[in-house]
Amino acid sequence: MNELLLIISLLISFGATLLFLKIFGKSGLFAWIGICAVFANIEVTILVHAFGMDQTLGNTLFASSFLATDILSEIYGKKEANKGVYVGIITTVLFIVLSFLWVHYIPATDDWAMPSVKALFSNTPRILLASLIAYIVSEFFDVWLYHKWWNLTEKKTGDQTKFLWIRNNFSTLFSQLVNIVIFNFGAFLGIYSFRELVGITGACYVIYVFTSLLDTPFVYLARKIKPLENKAE
Repeated sequence: MNELLLIISLLISFGATLLFLKIFGKSGLFAWIGICAVFANIEVTILVHAFGMDQTLGNTLFASSFLATDILSEIYGKKEANKGVYVGIITTVLFIVLSFLWVHYIPATDDWAMPSVKALFSNTPRILLASLIAYIVSEFFDVWLYHKWWNLTEKKTGDQTKFLWIRNNFSTLFSQLVNIVIFNFGAFLGIYSFRELVGITGACYVIYVFTSLLDTPFVYLARKIKPLENKAE
């Protein structure tokens, strides 16, 4: 069941990225990045067993956030991709602040939700801080590396449209590794044993490898939805 749910979540997340692009253009991608920032930071507190490995949820939404910034890079240029990263940063910061306030309210006598809210969000500041740092470093690295690969392939071929799969995959694979190492060790060091944490990190990265490779067709579809607009340096 977990495996099936993860596959469905991945298809929904990648499909929603294209849907937001189709309907709203780059503004839709900015909105989707903000949605991913909130939902992924809630999901990532849940540990599940799937595909023979323990892993945190949030992988599919984080992967679709990287997909969105890659599409922004591909169609609208580096400047717009960096704007997308800033949207994710601001959304995450606001979520950290608001979730911190939630657990400090004094509930009414008839309230039933506060115990669950506290159970879910009491440890959120550390997790979200680690997530924020990982997001900032890995997303800006992803955008920078995407355009480095793009410059290299364009220089070799003289055509800026070729080898999309190289810039997409090799930027995302490296940046996802940076993301998962910073996040897992920042958020869970001391909560899980070091050995278990290494195992969780490895498992999450295996999932990221598959999601990174599977998002390539969606980048090609995005370029058909919206033709390349500007390859900004």
